[in-house]
Amino acid sequence: MNLNNLAQLSGDASFRKFYRKINKGKTSIIVFSKKEKKNNLLIYDAVNKILIKNNICAPNLIRQEYNKNFIEFEDFGNLTIYKKLKKNRSKKIIIFKKAIDLLIKLQKIKTKEIKNFQNSKYKIPIYSKNKLLKESSLFLKWYLPKVIKKKIQKKIEYKLKSIFLNILGKLNYKNNIFVHRDFHVSNLMDYKKDISIIDSQDAVYGNIAYDLASLIDDVRFKTTNKEKKEILNYYKKKNKKLNFTKLQNDFEILSVLRNLKIIGIFTRLSVRDKKDNYLKLIPYAWKLIELRIKNNNNLYQLKMILDQYFPKKKEKIYEN
Repeated sequence: MNLNNLAQLSGDASFRKFYRKINKGKTSIIVFSKKEKKNNLLIYDAVNKILIKNNICAPNLIRQEYNKNFIEFEDFGNLTIYKKLKKNRSKKIIIFKKAIDLLIKLQKIKTKEIKNFQNSKYKIPIYSKNKLLKESSLFLKWYLPKVIKKKIQKKIEYKLKSIFLNILGKLNYKNNIFVHRDFHVSNLMDYKKDISIIDSQDAVYGNIAYDLASLIDDVRFKTTNKEKKEILNYYKKKNKKLNFTKLQNDFEILSVLRNLKIIGIFTRLSVRDKKDNYLKLIPYAWKLIELRIKNNNNLYQLKMILDQYFPKKKEKIYEN
């Protein structure tokens, strides 16, 4: 297949490239990935199969040319929930509630392994504390050196890593819930009067609050604090058996750590991959961190360090 003859679609923060193929009036999506292709192609399809098996709308595989670095799957069109929200701001809460309904359905998945298109078993990994620590440390590796003087970088890095580890020990819920791991409105598609899910290759079994934090405290789409509270309360109303104090704690911890990770990733995209368009989202990521960190005693030490070494003037987008 000559990809040069296909219309390339706007990409994401990964190493994948997307193309729309048109054949006899029907369209499909080509995903090309030479780098990290196991995750972006093989595992992506395996997780989609798990979703479909559990009656969740996800892209069906049409064919695979793994040796040629691409797969072809069902086309869900261009209307993301992000775009739908932008067009229908008055229906924002209604749309978010539908996303919460989908999340609850997602969290009921018990399937942990499935055969991929190479006929070998793929098992969904556990979102271990070590993995969460490693991800949070992307903030230390990429963002910290851009805003902190070199002579004190090691000192702050050591302090923050110790605090991250301590915070992870304060989580209440076990890693036994299906977690999409990037459950936000840009990865949800409006398709045939339903919400479908894309970008599922990083799915894990983890904490029940993780995807909830991804959706409500989404750095890409701003919602008011009142709206955030309403969406969270809707989730709680649908999950009355949960301990809401424990859920709130885990939600706040994971939101803060996730947004620190995101700041690290967006900085890496700029420094390593020359993708600067994500830098404009960093200030809002800081606002989300400030929102969740202020009322949680388990996050007090982290708040003190961030207030001391990352004042407002360093939350601005830096110049390359």
